[in-house]
Amino acid sequence: MTNPAPKTTRRNFLKKTGAASAVFAVPTIIPASALGGDGKTAPSNRIVMGSVGWGMQGPWNCNQHMNYDDCQVVAVCDLDKNVREGAARHIDEYNKTKGCQAYHDYREMMARDDLDAVILSVPDTWHALTATEAAKNKLDIWGEKPLARTIAEQQAIVKAVEGANLIWQTGSWQRSQPNFRKGCEMVLNGLIGKVKHVEVGLPGGHNDFAGTKDKREITDPPESLDYDMWIGPSKMEPYIECRIHKNWRWNYNIGGGQLLDWIGHHCDIAHWGLGYDNTGPIEVEGQGDFPAPDAIWNTCTKYRIESKYASGVTMTIAGGHRDIRSGTKWIGEDGWVWVDRGGFDCSNPEWKELLKKEELPDDIRKVQLYKSPGHHRNLLDCIKSRKPTLAPVATAHHSAIPGHLGLIAMMTGRKIKWDPDKEVIIGDDEASKLLTREYRDPWKLS
Repeated sequence: MTNPAPKTTRRNFLKKTGAASAVFAVPTIIPASALGGDGKTAPSNRIVMGSVGWGMQGPWNCNQHMNYDDCQVVAVCDLDKNVREGAARHIDEYNKTKGCQAYHDYREMMARDDLDAVILSVPDTWHALTATEAAKNKLDIWGEKPLARTIAEQQAIVKAVEGANLIWQTGSWQRSQPNFRKGCEMVLNGLIGKVKHVEVGLPGGHNDFAGTKDKREITDPPESLDYDMWIGPSKMEPYIECRIHKNWRWNYNIGGGQLLDWIGHHCDIAHWGLGYDNTGPIEVEGQGDFPAPDAIWNTCTKYRIESKYASGVTMTIAGGHRDIRSGTKWIGEDGWVWVDRGGFDCSNPEWKELLKKEELPDDIRKVQLYKSPGHHRNLLDCIKSRKPTLAPVATAHHSAIPGHLGLIAMMTGRKIKWDPDKEVIIGDDEASKLLTREYRDPWKLS
């Protein structure tokens, strides 16, 4: 399949007008339609995107970006023919246009020269390969959490994205919600005193997102799905419907269970409130309940992870334990603050009144956190301004590290010592091997 002819997009418009201005001493004549004179957003200000993956998060992420007039999705990629063709129809209907192109191979889509950015909504096993390919093509990125399936893959993504000076937004959208931001500001501004401990409550068990939990027999994959490529760099396993679309996260070959599915939400908020966006723990240990390794859904169903940071702050990350409340709770010498989706609680009734205000009072809000206009809007704004997003790639990396290390601690059955500066496990060669995974041929991470 050949790439379509370049369209008048923001990327090409800026290239052409910039080159013209450099060559000619006279002003470049630009059609009024190109400047938005016809009532439409000008190409110079319109962000053109492609979307990779159309399962659980793909439609939501795509719709949220397309809600804005200055964003246009022109391409979609999925390994299921029926799904990608349906996705292209959805995008055309949403945009009330025609021409969204459906791709089987993300590399072909990313090679287009009319794209500014990509939306990556793929299983964990595909995060690193798609993100580094996007970086190679100089495309800004919306990426999901956790940043990747392993710490080594996360490191590769950070290196690629930062090395190319790209804009990255992680789907850790809780940062764009007022109650999470103001809760973090209360902690950072010392209302609870010196923080001693943090509780991070995540889900346990498994959720049957696709309604396929009883479809556990080995069968041939549907003709519409390129199953070999869907498995990608992971170990080849027989096709079983209940561990494919949406439920892949309950199989360690592809995903990371509830722990890694949620670590980029509540642990991300825990770090934000501690000011730990660029660091990590120094010690991690944990215990968990695991199904049999060869179970169809084999990810941990109940877990408790204890971490210690160089500052002396300790953190408990737990799923399936009733004593740890869902959300994030910072406990300090002078009180505590808890936040969750749509929820807020604290040890001091006066602090609840503060949360009702548009912003914390100026005499309290000495440390002011990044205020988002909305998580997807924030990405679009930052693509234009070239300023960092609310959840850049390095932040996503550090937010997920406690979850990855906790899983390694549970799998090895011993305490993990971590150097947060060098990002290596100290004195444990066996555990260090779990920082990465072997790739199935012919896939390689560049």
